[in-house]
Amino acid sequence: MKSKLFLLLSLAALIFTSCNSTKDIPYMIGANQLPQEVLQSAAKASDPVVMPGDMLQINVISTNTEAVKPFNKIDYVHNIGGTTTNTGGENSMYYYLVDDKGNIEFPLLGTLHVGGMSKSATENYIASQIYPRYLTERPSVEVRFQNFRVYILGEVKSPGEIKATNGRLNLLEAIAKAGDLTIHGRRDNVMIVRTNSDGSRSIQTVNMNDKNMIVSPSFNLQQNDIIYIEPNSSRARQSWNVPPALSLGMSSVGTLISIATFIITLTRL
Repeated sequence: MKSKLFLLLSLAALIFTSCNSTKDIPYMIGANQLPQEVLQSAAKASDPVVMPGDMLQINVISTNTEAVKPFNKIDYVHNIGGTTTNTGGENSMYYYLVDDKGNIEFPLLGTLHVGGMSKSATENYIASQIYPRYLTERPSVEVRFQNFRVYILGEVKSPGEIKATNGRLNLLEAIAKAGDLTIHGRRDNVMIVRTNSDGSRSIQTVNMNDKNMIVSPSFNLQQNDIIYIEPNSSRARQSWNVPPALSLGMSSVGTLISIATFIITLTRL
């Protein structure tokens, strides 16, 4: 009787452990239960902040296209004898490289300090430098990040660089583009290494099992973020190399013990 009880308890413990481990796999457990007001209060995707090393495409638009030509780099370069062929590469002469001090060199306006400004603030700032000094109509300014990217490594199927052409990316989108986490990746401790506009760094962690991750300030990524997926305990156990001879010996001993236990159990039933 005791032997039967022991076997049942062992089976129950095995099932319980298996079920317990599967709870670490899903993302955002119970997210469908979040109140609507909580979802509505979630921080919207903020404008990316201009940082040293960024490549910016800046277009100045107005109803008077001739008047804004001197403020558009492609037209400015063409007027001084350059070619209008744009390769679209990161080193293109038609983009603005933000230097280490956060400055760009803008046609006619000269040196502009845009480091640390958000996308919308940069647009407003450039427009204010043009109007009313040079134009009688306030122009519309459009800033696009040509090198908005994040990096993901660790336990994902396709680690590497991920680009976002629209200048915005959230954590789930980045993980999806990396082919999702492997079964060995820790979902409760995703690390985000962030470089701030002043050059300092910060580290944030996200629990992707937690439904509140979608309203977390860390959900929306910034350019040059580094996402690290830590291996879980099962991967750590796999990485422990056992010498072949010892592994064979342990396997044989384990098999003998299992057979002996099974025989003893049967004789006591």
